[in-house]
Amino acid sequence: MSIADITSRIIDFRDARDWMQFHNPKELAVAITAEAGELLQHFVWQQPDQIERRVQEKMPELKDEMADVGILLFELAHNLGVDLGQAMLDKVERNESRYPVAKARGSNAKYNEL
Repeated sequence: MSIADITSRIIDFRDARDWMQFHNPKELAVAITAEAGELLQHFVWQQPDQIERRVQEKMPELKDEMADVGILLFELAHNLGVDLGQAMLDKVERNESRYPVAKARGSNAKYNEL
């Protein structure tokens, strides 16, 4: 399914429940942050050697939290008239110039520190 197809399904779900009145940009941004926090909560206090086991054990919950973030993000983009797929491609293109392979390969430094 395309981003547009998924977004259409999300919007149909929202509109059937008359929830647009609650989904202004600020509320969606807050909800995205809250859901991202719920995703992060699965990794709080986990040491590097515990993370892989945690991922395996909690995959259903991790998928749900990632889906919540994605659903809200797709709706926010739709409500603001942003072509999310194109915005993502544009960002990858900018990142390609910010993080040239010759400088960034194997490094976790920020682009302005390469």
